[in-house]
Amino acid sequence: MAPRAGRPGQRGPLLPGLLLVAAALSRPAAPCPFQCYCFGGPKLLLRCASGAELRQPPRDVPPDARNLTIVGANLTVLRAAAFAGGDADGEEVAAGGVRLPLLSALRLTHNNIEVVEDGAFDGLPSLTALDLSHNPLRALGGGAFRGLPALHSLQLNHALARGGPTLLGALDAALAPLDELRLLGLAGNALSRLPPAALRLPRLEQLDARLNALAGLGPDELRALERDGGLPAPRLLLADNPLRCGCAARPLLAWLRNATERVPDARRLRCAAPRALQDQPFLDLDEARLRCTDGDADGRGEEVEVAGPELEASYVFFGLVLALIGLIFLMVLYLNRRGIQRWMRNLREACRDQMEGYHYRYEQDADPRRAPAPAAPAGSRATSPGSGL
Repeated sequence: MAPRAGRPGQRGPLLPGLLLVAAALSRPAAPCPFQCYCFGGPKLLLRCASGAELRQPPRDVPPDARNLTIVGANLTVLRAAAFAGGDADGEEVAAGGVRLPLLSALRLTHNNIEVVEDGAFDGLPSLTALDLSHNPLRALGGGAFRGLPALHSLQLNHALARGGPTLLGALDAALAPLDELRLLGLAGNALSRLPPAALRLPRLEQLDARLNALAGLGPDELRALERDGGLPAPRLLLADNPLRCGCAARPLLAWLRNATERVPDARRLRCAAPRALQDQPFLDLDEARLRCTDGDADGRGEEVEVAGPELEASYVFFGLVLALIGLIFLMVLYLNRRGIQRWMRNLREACRDQMEGYHYRYEQDADPRRAPAPAAPAGSRATSPGSGL
């Protein structure tokens, strides 16, 4: 019985020793950065939402982080290598520095970002998704997205409206090197045309251009959306654009009818002008009903009415009726030609008699012998009675 009583006592000191060994062998997890929240560990999701206090990306992000979200900060300017060790004070970064080699998704929405410098995302070789939506971008470096060979998704929704034409030109240069880009979001940017570089991306699968100021797509833009070499053509989202349903929209209408699957929201397209076609479904229009414009080929000039099939038919019918009425009138004149001749002779004689009467009266009035005697002066009539007395 003694040995059995001593066995529990032997296990007592063994358990703390095992715990110490396990603690020594285990690697401590990287701490969560200041002003950030880690969900499910740094490898899953890192979220930083610190209002105006955060003016640059956090420096102590764990190197094994896969997803980084910064929302509601006041970053303002993303300088070169901002996520590879650079900061707002211009601290230099070692060439080829990679601090977040596993980061695959970076979301920077609602951060008041106005400037993105060249190489702002250097040091992120595994980045596949970048979201800069809802930032008031005013300047974008032509090399802002360089060094992102694996980028598949770029979202710039509601981020380009304040930059003007200069920003759109810079965007065209910044998109050019993104040969692996699949998804591009440009919704809500008041774009009047699509960036040419976006249409030429070889592997693009979807371009979101909703909620812009597109009046239509020209033949050159439609040709740029085609792909050679067996590559699939990209899908295009165009809903909530003020389409101008004029002559310039005929190529777009024909393209949509031949490739409806390329525009998933094609049934939502509506005409914004002219007034006669306002809010009508674009796909339901007949090409002959579209109105031409007097001015530029993009459909911004004054409208010129072009007869549609119904109007042309009404014009033809009206012309036929007028021709028939004219023919009947000519037949009536021909059948009554003798009566018309007698009526014309009678009318001429009546006019001659009337004119002779006027001529006779004129001669009578002009005869001096028939002129009335001149009246006596008033003074002579007054004194004549006195002379008789």
